[in-house]
Parts: sequence; C-alpha cells; structure tokens
Amino acid sequence: MPAARQRPLLITFALLLFYLATAPIAIGAQTTEHSVARQWNEQLLEAIRNDFARPVVHARNLYHVSAATYDCWALVNKSGTPALLDNVQVPIDHWLVPDYPDPEAAAREAVSFAAYRLLIHRYQNSPGAVGTTGRLNVLLTELGYDGANVSLDYKSGDPAALGNYVASQIIRYGMTDGSNEAMDFANSEYADPVNPALDFNNVFSIFQLRDPVRWQSLQFPGVVIDQSGNPVGDGAPLPFLGAEWGRVTPFAMDAADRSMADADFQFGNSFVYHDPGPPPVFTRTDTAGLAEYRWNFETVLKWSGHLDPSDGVEWDISPGASGNLTAPYPTTLAEYRDFYLKEGGTAGSNGHALNPVTGEAYPPNIVPRGDYARVLAEFWADGPASETPPGHWFDIFNGVMDHPLFERKLAGTGPELSPLEYDVKAYLALGGALHDAAISAWSIKGAYDYIRPISAIRWMGKNGQSTNPNGDNPNIFGLELDPGYIEPLDAPGELQNLRTLAQTQAWGWIGPDSIIDPLTDVAGVGWINPAYWFPYQRPTFVTPNFAGYISGHSTYSSAAAYVLEKVTGSPFFPGGVGEFVAKKDEFLVFEKGPSVDVVLQWATYRDASDQTSLSRIWGGIHPPVDDIPGRRIGIVVGADAVEKSFDLFAGDLTSISDPERTQNVRVFPNPVAVGEDVIIEIPEDFGARTLVLSDLTGRAVRQVRTAGAFRRLPTQGLQPGVYFVRVAGGKILGKVVIL
Repeated sequence: MPAARQRPLLITFALLLFYLATAPIAIGAQTTEHSVARQWNEQLLEAIRNDFARPVVHARNLYHVSAATYDCWALVNKSGTPALLDNVQVPIDHWLVPDYPDPEAAAREAVSFAAYRLLIHRYQNSPGAVGTTGRLNVLLTELGYDGANVSLDYKSGDPAALGNYVASQIIRYGMTDGSNEAMDFANSEYADPVNPALDFNNVFSIFQLRDPVRWQSLQFPGVVIDQSGNPVGDGAPLPFLGAEWGRVTPFAMDAADRSMADADFQFGNSFVYHDPGPPPVFTRTDTAGLAEYRWNFETVLKWSGHLDPSDGVEWDISPGASGNLTAPYPTTLAEYRDFYLKEGGTAGSNGHALNPVTGEAYPPNIVPRGDYARVLAEFWADGPASETPPGHWFDIFNGVMDHPLFERKLAGTGPELSPLEYDVKAYLALGGALHDAAISAWSIKGAYDYIRPISAIRWMGKNGQSTNPNGDNPNIFGLELDPGYIEPLDAPGELQNLRTLAQTQAWGWIGPDSIIDPLTDVAGVGWINPAYWFPYQRPTFVTPNFAGYISGHSTYSSAAAYVLEKVTGSPFFPGGVGEFVAKKDEFLVFEKGPSVDVVLQWATYRDASDQTSLSRIWGGIHPPVDDIPGRRIGIVVGADAVEKSFDLFAGDLTSISDPERTQNVRVFPNPVAVGEDVIIEIPEDFGARTLVLSDLTGRAVRQVRTAGAFRRLPTQGLQPGVYFVRVAGGKILGKVVIL
C-alpha cells in the first residue's frame, strides 16, 4: 500500500505493489492511460523527491496544484465552485469564461497549463530544478501543447490562456497567504531556540540542555543530509522549519478552529489550530508533569529494544491479526500505559475476521518482530529521496486508483466519473486536508516548542535513576528502573556503546557506531548507555529540524485516511488488502536487512494510518504523547476538508458561510462517539421545522421535529464520518463528526 520511495545504498528501489487477492498491481504504470491531472501530480511528486525535505511547503504545493487543476476543470465545465480562484486578489469572472466546443479537451489543456506554470514557479530554486524543469517541459510537449503560449486572456476562448491565468493568480495568492514564500518560507519572528544545539556525536553536549521540555536543534560535525537525501546547512544548527505555519491561510479550517499561542511558550505570536493543550511539562520546582514525561520518552527507549530480528520474537502482521483498532484513544497517563504495550503495538488492534471482498480469512503473515519494526521505521520515515508524508499519501492514493476493482464513483455512489473529473475532485479533497494538517500540526509545534526523544532520553540518562534514592546515581530527573528494560549499572550486562557518563543501562538499539558497512552489518540490540542513545535513523539525519509535539506523520496520515475512506466510499483498500514487499537484505538503508522478506499489509486506510504512528515510536522520533493528538486532529481536519470539497463540487458555499447557522443553532458534542446523541440547541424564534441528519451524499439518516430548546438525534448504528444537521429541504445548520 504505502509508497515511500526508499532507496537502499547501492540497491535498486523496492517496488510498491497493491494486490487483488494474490495478484500484484504495480503503481504508476502506463502513464498514457491516466488523466492529465494524474500525470501532473506524478510530476509534482517527482519534483518533491528532488527538492529539500520541507513537508509543510510540499503540502501547500500539493494543495495549490490540486486547487489549480480543479478550478480549471470547474470553470471549463461550468460545474461547482472554484476552490482558490474566488479567494485571490482579483477573482475571476466566471461568466466571462467562454463555452468551449469540446469541454473535455479544453479542460485537459487548461489543467495542463495551470499545473505546468505553477510547478515551474514553485520548484525553480530546488536542488533538482534542472531535472524537474526538463521533465515538465517533456510532459507538456508529449501532451501536444506549446509552452511558448503565455497568454493570460482567458476570455478569448484559448484553454491554455485560462490555465496560465489560473496559475498566475495562485502564484500571486501564494505571496500573501502567510507562508512567507518571498523569503523562502523563513520564520520572521521566531526567536532562537532556548537550548543550544545538540552535537549528537559528543556525549557531553547534553549538559548544554537548559530546559528539558523545550526543542533542541542538532549540530552536525560533517555533512548533513535531509529527509530527501540533500546536503543542507553549513555546519550551523538547523533552524526550526515552519515555526510560524499557523499564519498560513487554510483550506477548510476557520476562525472557530484557532486560538492564539500561549505566550509562556517559545513562540506566542501565531495562530494555533485545534490546540490540544500542552504536552507533559515540569520545572525543577514544579514536577507535576515529570512522571508522564518520563514514561513517554522511556517508551521510545524501550521500543528501540525491539529492533533485533534475532531475538526470537515473531508476530503475525496480517490484517487478520493486526489493525482494526477498537480501543479508544487514551487521554490519561493510565490509559496511555494500557494502550501502548511494552512488547510493542497497541491494545485493541486485534485484526479483521474476514476480507470483505473475498469473504475469506486473511492468511497468517509471520515475521520477526525486529524485522517488522525496522521496516516500519524505515518505510514510513519517508526518506531518503521521498515525497515526504503528504506526497506519500498521494502516491498511495494513485496506487489505489490503479487497482482493477477501483471505480471512480465519488464517495462510492452515483455514476462513475471520467478519470479527469474524479481525479481533480479527489485530489482537491486530499490536498486540502494535507495542507490543513500541516498548518494545524506545525502551528502546535511552533506554539509548544517540545523536545525530541534524542534530547530527552540522553538528558534523563545522564542524570541517573529516579527509583531508588538509596541506590547508585539517584536523581529525581533520571530514568525509572524497570527490570529487563532499564537497570542499575551493577546488574548483569555489558554496555555495547560508549560508556562515558553511564549512570544506568537500558536494553535498546546499539546505534550507528557499530555499523561499518550497511550492506553487511546489523547493529542489533543490547545493554546500552542511554546518555548516548540514538534513534533508529540515518546517522546523517537523526531527527527532524522542528519540534516534536505533535506528530506530523500522525496528523497527515489520519487526515489522509479519513479523506480516502470518504472519496472512495469504502474504508478498505480495493480487493480488501494493500501490500508492500520489503525484500530480504535489500530494503533497509543504514544497516543490513530485513533478514526475511517482510510483506506489510493493511486492510483499511485507517490501519495504515495507525501503523504510521507506531513507526515513529520505533524510529525514535516521537513519544506516544506526540502521536494521539495528531490522530485525533487529523480526523477533524480530514472531515472539514471533505465537507468543504463536497460543498464546492455542489456549488453550495453559502451553507458553510451563513452566519445564521453558527449564531442561532448550536450542534454538540463535536466530535461525538457512535452511540451517543447529537444535541441540537434551538433558539426560541426558530419555529416548528423538521431537522434531518444527513451523510455526505445528502441521504437523511435521522430526523426530528423541533420542539423546545434542545433536541436529540441518536447515532446508534451509524458509520463513523461527517454528517450534517439540516433543515429538511433547506440550509445546513451544523456539522458533526461521528467517531
């Protein structure tokens, strides 16, 4: 299923395959059979792979290109409402767009010119600009279009001019959307980090950590490689990418979703969208959050002890044994402890009884846990030479649409659409959701400026142990002893990494220092000094250059999974299963492995999203507290994007901007769990009307007659998703997300 483009050293790509029953379906084959929207999307993904790893920037580009192609299609076909063209400085006059004798051909041409111009502009300064420009020129020529046509006169009847005009307006819009594109997306007010940078090859560098709850940049002694495989920086600490992304104009989020950042944290002059509140914090005089902080980062340390394929632990990773999460997302420390299992994975992921397409049980898929965890950490890391998380989900979706069972029915209902119409609409919903996921996640990262595991674990490790005040190296800010996981130095064991500053020993991944040749060496797991712990990442990357809380991967993936469920009309991959094959001794990048072929499998998009979240713990990038808020927010972001997209497709924007809806009628709680009632608060002058709860297709699933100040609509038996409260035959009064 997922399609991160991992490139092992000196080894060719592993191929991402989707399967129908046992027949593999290759992603991205036979470009000529794809719509022009798909072909330009593939060019965008390739441009991302050859640019710097800036996930927020690429999420914005994916949205803007998707909006440009949808807007061209909508204007040519006089169908729906444009997504961005009504928001630019000089809105296009819809009525002056001429009627084209061949709307399908005109749409193809307009879409192509809009995408071409926008991509040329957005990737002109990337490290791979020469190759990207060449590929874009080749595609435009192969499609039969002349790049010398730069006309903007969309009223003339020239579809190329319409595409050029749309691109020009979105380029202008991009200079005013809050991203600071004119200054290459640099932060304008974000102060220097509280903590000096960590030299991760110098164990003594951790003594410079001034505040153990705040983000710490990294300083590399040699060449620094970003997530896309590009050398970056000049030896200086890496800056915080996207600290002010809360200023960027979103797709579907609005003023009700945002608040101002807490000025007590690093950056207090930007909007925060879907603020989850602070992560576990403490001070030397107020240690109330210390226990929760310690457990979160110790979980990352302990899970790194799973990364050895020779430890004898084997798991069934088939959809019949994993996925289908039924446990609720945790909120308290006790619930977090129960949800994240010490041996790895989460409670409640017990699998699916049957493949809904074949009607048969999913066959077992037994692999070493160490191989599974390593492959997950590498596969979902989206690097090197990857399309970053937002592009990754477009690549996944493209593979879904290539499946022979896939039907281009929007929301899985109605007539099958042409490839171009379906693609521009589905891409808009997905691109808008991923753009808003970036804004929300990075607005939270900038506001709370939270520490990464490499700094937190090393800091606690150098402090000692917090369990036994009468034992060796006691320190309230140290690690909690846990037999078999974290032990005193006098316990049995021999440290497998640097002994300097060792105060305790932990069972974890030994680290990159033990890997001389990644084609032959495996670091393995053993007793290590946690003050010199490494994430399971390339030694030239180690950890991203932005704060941890919340997880971008969790937010992106949760939003994308929601959108794919809704635009396809099914939570399941076509054929009931998606797969990726990580070949034995070929797939892993910075050490040999996996030791066997590992076939990752997912029944549903949500299963894949949940797995993405776990991969970041095994990879040493995020603790659980970064993960869960991202999953929750992603669902809400995805729901808003789907709602707005479908309103655009229907040409019905007044319903979501009507102040009467929000001022006079209140719908709560939101989101609501299946089985709970949706409550509608009704003003006295509302009158006697019938209210209906309808799904995305407009189908009424519940109804009630107004009477009194409050009415209840039960949700028993409904599927999770976005629903609208409407006046029967009239306006939308509110939206509710059912989880």
